[in-house]
Amino acid sequence: MEGISRVHPIASLPRFPAAVAWMLGAVLACSACSEALAAGAFPSSEAIFPATTRGWVSISHGPDFHDRFDRTQYGQLIKDPCMQPFIQSVRKQIETSNGTRLGRLGLTLDDLLEVSGGELAAGAVEAPTGKIAAVLLVDTSGRDAEARGLIERMHKRMVDQKGTAVQSAPAGPLAVYQLPPANDARGDVRTTEQKVAFALVGAALVVGDDPALIAQIIGTLGQGRGDCIGSLPAYGAVMTRCQGQVPARAATVRWFADPLKFAKAYQLTNPPREKRKGPDYVAILGRQGFDAVQGVGGVLVFDDAGHAMRHHTLVFAPPLSGRKPFAADRFDLAARMLQFPDVDRIAPQPWVPRDISGWTSLQWDLRNAFVSAETLVDDIVGEKGVYDDVIASVKEDPDGPQIDLEKDLVACLGSRLTVITDHATPITTESDRLVIAIEAVDPARVAATVAKSMSIDPDMAKIDVQGNVAWELIDRSMAIPQIEVETPGGAVAHADDDTQRRRAKLREREEKMLPHSVVTVAHGHLFVASHRDILERVLATAGSEPLAGAADFTLVSAELDRLLPGKAATRSFTREEDAVRPAYELLRQGSMPKSKSLTGQMLNAVLGDGKPGTVRTQKLDGSALPEFDLIRKYFGVVGVGMQSVPEGWYISGVTVPRSPNEPEVARRAAAQPQ
Repeated sequence: MEGISRVHPIASLPRFPAAVAWMLGAVLACSACSEALAAGAFPSSEAIFPATTRGWVSISHGPDFHDRFDRTQYGQLIKDPCMQPFIQSVRKQIETSNGTRLGRLGLTLDDLLEVSGGELAAGAVEAPTGKIAAVLLVDTSGRDAEARGLIERMHKRMVDQKGTAVQSAPAGPLAVYQLPPANDARGDVRTTEQKVAFALVGAALVVGDDPALIAQIIGTLGQGRGDCIGSLPAYGAVMTRCQGQVPARAATVRWFADPLKFAKAYQLTNPPREKRKGPDYVAILGRQGFDAVQGVGGVLVFDDAGHAMRHHTLVFAPPLSGRKPFAADRFDLAARMLQFPDVDRIAPQPWVPRDISGWTSLQWDLRNAFVSAETLVDDIVGEKGVYDDVIASVKEDPDGPQIDLEKDLVACLGSRLTVITDHATPITTESDRLVIAIEAVDPARVAATVAKSMSIDPDMAKIDVQGNVAWELIDRSMAIPQIEVETPGGAVAHADDDTQRRRAKLREREEKMLPHSVVTVAHGHLFVASHRDILERVLATAGSEPLAGAADFTLVSAELDRLLPGKAATRSFTREEDAVRPAYELLRQGSMPKSKSLTGQMLNAVLGDGKPGTVRTQKLDGSALPEFDLIRKYFGVVGVGMQSVPEGWYISGVTVPRSPNEPEVARRAAAQPQ
C-alpha cells in the first residue's frame, strides 16, 4: 500500500500480509500522533487535507458556530416545534440510508457539532483510483466524553449494519469495518467492497470511507503536510481575497473546490445506472477551456452585525500565460464567453414589478459570447461546422427567415441581461415564472428581426401584450423560439439534406425549458417570458410601483453598497419566502420530480436515470413538513453582487431578516389565496 508506506516504514515490510501491514502502520501513526496532540488540537485542516482534495469545507470553531447559527432565523426555524416531525423524519431517513458508506454511519451535523471543541472539516479527496473518498475531521478538545460516546454509537451502528470488523494485531484506535453490499441512493445494489474507518486520536476524530487515506490523514495530524490544500495557488488566492472580510473571532465557514476536477471524480465515483447517450458535458467543458476556472471558494459567517448570513466568494480564473486580465482573449475557445464587464451602477429597471420573488441583472459581452459559442455548440453536437451551418441556413435558406443573426440581432443588443423570477398560486408543478430581458441598443431593428423570424413559424401566434406585439408558442413540438442566441436558427423547411441532418442533431440537444414562452420587444429590451401572465405584469408596471421603491430592496441594496463598493458586473435581490415556497410545497406534496421549473428539470437531469420521459423518485420525504404559513416568518431577503477582478470574479452577498410589519411582507401575504 503505497499511501501507508508514507505513514510508517513498517507498513512496507513484505513479510506482513497487506491488511495487517496497513493496519499496523496506522496503529503506530495513531500512537505517534496521540503524543503530538496531547497538548492541543491538530493544525488547521487546510494543512492536513491533501492537495488532491477536490472539495473542502471547514467550520473554524464548532461551539461558536452552533451558537451563532442558533440565533439566526435559520436556527430558529430548525428549532420550531412545528418542524420537529420533519427533522426527525430526515434523521430517520439518514439512519436507514444505505446510499453511501458514511451515510451508513448515520452521522448528522448535530452529532459532529456535539463533539466539536474547535474546528470541524469535511473533504472530498480524489483517491489514486480517480474516485472520491470522503473524510471528516473534528477537533474534540474539551469534548472527550462526548467523542467517546459518538465512537461507541458508530461501533454499534456498524454492528447493526452487519459490518465485519477488520482485525489487526496489536489492536489500536483505528476501527475499520467491512460492509456488506447495499442499495445505493438510486436503488442499485453495490457489489464492490465497502469499508468505513474511524478513529479518536488525541483531540482528533477522523472518519472516512478509505482506510488507507484515513491512516495517511492520521499520520499528518501532528504537523500537517507539504502537499496540502493550503499549498494550492488557487486556494491561496481565494483566501487572500476573502478571509480578511470577516472578523477574526467570528466562527467562519471556509470552503474551496476545484469544480471540473470534482465533477470528473464524482462521475467516476457515481456512474450512471445505464450507459447514457449524449455528450459528456464535464469533458466538453474541459476541452473548451473552462478549466481556466482553477478554484472556487470563500468564507461565510452567521449572525453578523444584523445579518443572518454574509458571504464572500472568489472564482479564481486568472488569465492564461501571456494574456492580459479582462482581455477578450484571456481564455481559450468557448471559455472566452466568460466576459462580464463592470459598470458604475446596476439598479432595477422601472418595469421590474415591486412584488416579484427575485431580480438579477448581469453585464455580459453578448457579442463576444455569440462568436465564442461556435466550438462549444459543435462539441456538444459532436460534429464540426454545425454552428456555422445553422447560422448560414437561417440567413440563406429561401424558405427560412433570411436573417443574419450576428448583424440583425446580436449586434443590436446591449450587454445587460436581466432575469425576473416569481410564481403563480396555487402552487403546482407549473407555477414557476421567469422573464429574461436583454437590453437592445437598436430596439426597432430587434423588433423587425423577431417579427421576421416568428411570422413564418407555424408554432408561434401573434398576440398583443399591454399594447406590444408579441409572439406566443402554441405548439410544444418546438422548445425555444428560433431566435435564441445560444442555439440559433431552429428548423427551416426544405433546407438541403445535410443541413437538415445537422440541424436535427443540434435540436436533439435542446432542452424544452420554456414550453409556454412569449417573445416581444418593449421598453428598449428583448423579452423572453416563460408564460404570458408574468410578461403582462412586467409590461404593466412601467414605473408604477417598481421594485426599486420597495423598502426591503432599499435595505439590501444599501448593505451591498457597503460590502461591495464601486463598480459591479452583477446585482441580485431575492425574497427567500417567495423563492423557497414553490419547491417547499412540491417537496411536501411529493411532486418535486414532476416540476416543470428550470430547477426541477435540472434536478431530474442530474438525479434521474437519464431515460427520456421517465420521472425520478423523490429522494427526500417531505410529507412531514408543516404548512408553509407556519414558517414563512423565518425567511429574509438576500442581496448578491459580483465584480470582475484581475484573477477572476469576486462575489459578496448578505441575508437580512425581514420584519413582519414591512409593507412588502403584508402586501405579499394579502395576495396569497386563503
